[in-house]
Amino acid sequence: MVSGNLFHCRRNSWPPEEYINRATLQLFDFDSAGPPEQAWRRKLDSHASILREFSITFMEAIKMIRLGIRLWSYVREEASHGRKAPIDPFTRESCKPSASHGVPLGGMGSGSISRGFRGEFRHFQLLPGDCEASPIMANQFSIFISRDGGNKKYASVLSPGQHEGVGKSGDQGISSWGWNLDGQHSTYHALFPRAWTIYDGEPDPELKVSCRQISPFVPHNYRESSLPTAVFVYTLVNTGKERAKVSLLFTWANSIGGVSHMSGDHVNEPFIGEDGVSGVLLHHKTTKQNPPVTFAIAASETQNVSVSVLPCFGLTEGSCVTAKDMWGKMVEEGHFDRENFTKGPSMPSSPGETHCAAVSASTWVEPHGKCTVAFAVAWSSPKVKFMKGKSYNRRYTKYYGTSERAAVDLVHDALTNYKLWEEEIERWQTPILKDDRLPEWYKFTLFNELYFLVSGGTVWIDSGLPTEDSTEIQTTAVPVEINEVTVRKTKENGGQDTENRQAIVNGHVDRLYVEPQEDVKSTEVHNERDFSNSNEKDESTFVQRRFESRFTSSSGKLLENDTDDVGRFLYLEGVEYIMWCTYDVHFYASFALLELFPKIELSIQREFAKAVLCEDKRKVKFLAEGNWGIRKVKGAVPHDLGTHDPWHEMNAYNIHDTSRWKDLNPKFVLQVYRDFAATRDFSFAADVWPSVCAAIEYMEQFDRDNDCLIENDGFPDQTYDTWTVHGVSAYCGGLWLAALQAAAAMAVELGDRPFAERCKGKLIEAKAVFEEKLWNGSYFSYDSGSSSNSKSIQSDQLAGQWYTASSGLPDLFDEVKIRSALQKVFDFNVMKIRGGRIGAVNGMYPNGKIDDTCMQSREVWTGVTYAVAANMILAGMVEQGFTTAEGIFLAGWSEEGYGYAFQTPEAWSIDGHFRSLIYMRPLAIWGMQRAMSSTKTILEAPMVNIMDRIHVPPHSSISSHRETGIKKIAHKAKCFSNSVFHCDC
Repeated sequence: MVSGNLFHCRRNSWPPEEYINRATLQLFDFDSAGPPEQAWRRKLDSHASILREFSITFMEAIKMIRLGIRLWSYVREEASHGRKAPIDPFTRESCKPSASHGVPLGGMGSGSISRGFRGEFRHFQLLPGDCEASPIMANQFSIFISRDGGNKKYASVLSPGQHEGVGKSGDQGISSWGWNLDGQHSTYHALFPRAWTIYDGEPDPELKVSCRQISPFVPHNYRESSLPTAVFVYTLVNTGKERAKVSLLFTWANSIGGVSHMSGDHVNEPFIGEDGVSGVLLHHKTTKQNPPVTFAIAASETQNVSVSVLPCFGLTEGSCVTAKDMWGKMVEEGHFDRENFTKGPSMPSSPGETHCAAVSASTWVEPHGKCTVAFAVAWSSPKVKFMKGKSYNRRYTKYYGTSERAAVDLVHDALTNYKLWEEEIERWQTPILKDDRLPEWYKFTLFNELYFLVSGGTVWIDSGLPTEDSTEIQTTAVPVEINEVTVRKTKENGGQDTENRQAIVNGHVDRLYVEPQEDVKSTEVHNERDFSNSNEKDESTFVQRRFESRFTSSSGKLLENDTDDVGRFLYLEGVEYIMWCTYDVHFYASFALLELFPKIELSIQREFAKAVLCEDKRKVKFLAEGNWGIRKVKGAVPHDLGTHDPWHEMNAYNIHDTSRWKDLNPKFVLQVYRDFAATRDFSFAADVWPSVCAAIEYMEQFDRDNDCLIENDGFPDQTYDTWTVHGVSAYCGGLWLAALQAAAAMAVELGDRPFAERCKGKLIEAKAVFEEKLWNGSYFSYDSGSSSNSKSIQSDQLAGQWYTASSGLPDLFDEVKIRSALQKVFDFNVMKIRGGRIGAVNGMYPNGKIDDTCMQSREVWTGVTYAVAANMILAGMVEQGFTTAEGIFLAGWSEEGYGYAFQTPEAWSIDGHFRSLIYMRPLAIWGMQRAMSSTKTILEAPMVNIMDRIHVPPHSSISSHRETGIKKIAHKAKCFSNSVFHCDC
């Protein structure tokens, strides 16, 4: 595996004619029917190998035995409450993971369904945190062709998958269908969010078929990108001398994956919609009080295409109409009876019975003629319910309402608007695809890694408040308390005082009323930071204006929370690590959201900014050591937004106490500054500024020796959560330096000069200590301790510098040191491992051997490799950067690799065994694109000139105010008080 020199020699190494006959390509050279030159490709007869999961060594098992026992006990406890633990290494899916994935269906946040490159629909994630991996084999496209007056007939499922029981006499289920496609002359082409399957003379040698799959993932379009629907456009080209009658069939089981179709009470119903869009609704009744799901499958009837339906058929002999009956009808007639449209809803299915539906679209294709047939699927589940009771309306309901029949409107709009989607998608992708600086493999991998924003378990809701019915089922959730926080503003220009009241529900601003107040004495919102040479009145005025500007308008009318325009967005760390918006990983992945959906990125940042100033005193047992602590510490950035009660019960991760992690707070400051620099959104900057200050001040407690540099505490207190760190570390220390610089630059932009001076002073002192303790002449050592791996070469040692350069700030170190350290990583962590063909291993000893201190030190992290590549590009080492990232393509995406396309794992070992499939961090490849972009929206100003404008007071005046500052934080801004998250404002 990964042995060839596939892409090093040729810049463009996947010409489509190596997969499809050039003449066939020319036939589809119209109306987007043909695949682009830059696409990920597979032949449909490719072997889908079973993926191999990682294993730990005997010594690692011994070290982790206590953690394993505690984790096993915790998993069982959660299961007793009917919940999944966020991390469960003990439960395995019944369906073994295989190298068979493709582009998923739908937009973001309304549930997702994946589709394998051979046509199977799988990985149903329609309920938050639940993933049913097994394919539903009844969900298929099939084709029926008749020529020469019916003397020539072809009938086949358009998938080469072989179903169990094929060929058995008397079988009434789907094994009775014609599974006649071997896939030898059919190919799949993927460029997310579209995919093309080309059937080059299969099953009819004289009929060329293109199936184009389109989903509404449209950057910067926050409406269309929320829609749970996808379109399949079939282009038919008849190369024969005879007229051909062609019928395409779309079948769908009333199932949300797994064995859900067997639970009973499911109803199918035909419909005739507007503009010729007709099909079947499949009403699915979920179990465990989950909200119902309604599917719609439909086709578009035109002058040349007629549509018919079979609303309900079964898979067993006792069904009124069996799968075999349905297939026989299509073979003989190529369509269903028109009166089926008037049959109305079916009888509810019985337990153990499966209801399926079928939509047929029939047309005639003249000799050497062309024809187009379009199908769509949509799923409507307007409410998303989390395991601890709260329900919310999904984002798409803002436009389609909460009726179960919204699925009819969704498929209608999909079939009438998909060409507009494609225009926007092509406008977005074309400049990158035509950029001659970029290697071909990178172009399609860049887009295809975005699959995670659809199939990574995303949830996008319309409002921050639970729906009305959620209180009825909210038996285990924390009671809602409403508190009123009052901030009075001073008179300005002789104007009337106003009083701003916020209704706070469980820590979230609902709305704000601004009303006139008479004879109210003005008060000031005081900032208690007492810096040297600071003007306390100016600071309090700054914070006061920040707070007022967030909620008041010039007209003084009701204002909604300024994130309401995009709702609220969640995405999982991975389908195996069920935690929402895991922040240490979002640090890497967020480049994709910032580039494509910046309002969503700012919305997530606001969520974490609120959380910084809040506290949740409920007790939690941390499984690594067995000690207890509180769930959320004030001043600390949470690890995640929760699992079963997101936003209200954060920090679902309970392996370590993340309030003692050293990377989360600096990562928050860095992401906030990068986002501010990219968007120039001063309202956002003012909103989150108190939290930035709090995050910086919180970290001061980890500076044990008053040298302005934080130290690690001898346990895995950062994103590498099995890799222990002692003393000053290259990773966390570098992030801290970068955070100080970002905070200083942002303080200057916002007019908080005392804080800017403080951060710059700390930066100057900390940087000198950092280099003295860690720089060894060619790279920065792993840490300043005396353990066996303290001198290791960590691939991610310059993560802080990566963000510094990405944000347009001055380099943390001189160019010689940056390039030297990155070259060391390239020479050792990349090129000494399989010749650079599997990415960058996390740790290497200076003697050229892999750091085997722990599981993570010897792994290749896919997202970190992309981040290191971006860092190299920013440092002017473009060739090394792309060679580094190419290893992830070769091992994960290439045909000779391990088979991780569209399910990129968090990590793999040097022999290719995976850990945690479908993971968030590989979205970091968009950090490479940001590095390469010549039109970055980074602000031009903050470089050295901003930093040099900051006055640096003497160290004595800085160090005299070095307390941790949590009590002082409370009055910087009015944070949100309720029964869970407490803040002493």
